[in-house]
Amino acid sequence: MTNIIQQEQNWTEVVEPRRKLFDLRLDEVWKYKDLVVLFVRRDFVAAYKQTILGPLWHIIQPLFTTIVFTVVFGKIAKISTESIPPMLFYLAGITLWNYFSGSLLSISDTFLNNAGVFGKVYFPRMVVPVSTIISRIISLGIQFFLFMLFYAYFYFKGAPIHPNIYILIFPLLLLLLALHALGFGIIISSLTTKYRDLKLLLGFGIQLAMYATPIIYPLSFVSGTLKTLIMINPITPIIEAFKFGFLGVGTFSWVHLGYSAAVGLVVFFIGLLFFNKVERSFMDTV
Repeated sequence: MTNIIQQEQNWTEVVEPRRKLFDLRLDEVWKYKDLVVLFVRRDFVAAYKQTILGPLWHIIQPLFTTIVFTVVFGKIAKISTESIPPMLFYLAGITLWNYFSGSLLSISDTFLNNAGVFGKVYFPRMVVPVSTIISRIISLGIQFFLFMLFYAYFYFKGAPIHPNIYILIFPLLLLLLALHALGFGIIISSLTTKYRDLKLLLGFGIQLAMYATPIIYPLSFVSGTLKTLIMINPITPIIEAFKFGFLGVGTFSWVHLGYSAAVGLVVFFIGLLFFNKVERSFMDTV
């Protein structure tokens, strides 16, 4: 009788403990791609559920931020935007920065916000941060559309905008931003299971990082040691390449982009190791 029961049991999934630190099992994320789609839908819908304006906040937030930057840094501080209309210059940086910072903040809450789900059912935990990266692309698409509206307006108005072939590397820039957000996000998410005050410092850290990135000023505005420190920031080459391709200002260097890619890969790999280790026992500390 026992043999008959065993023959009728056809398991489709066998869950085993991860015994090695480098047992990352990234292929499991692809197997659960349908779950990724469900999480993407959940993240996008839940973010604006029971709000009056809904997805319009994706447009209102960067638009208001751009107006404030234009008044404060353009009109009052009179920081140069290299002959580019200030509204367009600031919006170019804000569009990419919002994707990076929003993804980083959301991913950093992976373990804390999903502890109830993680404790009840098995699925690859990396599904959650990956779905966050994808859902944020939807937000980026809406904000990029807003950027292109301003872009077309100023272009046909005769503003000194000089788009070039480097516009075509925009998908690569987006991939690099996602890689950095995912890497730093899963590191912080892993650490906050034990050190909750890191979450409190994250918002402040992102604000500082924004000022250490050429968003409200061109890279040519700084020099010397300060410029070197800003170039160490791996997000700087990405923002500069975006502005160079679409606006024709800023600096572009494959070497700098290669540096950004190398840092992103290292951070992502370290993040996977942290994530893999914490995943085994986080329920005991959350």
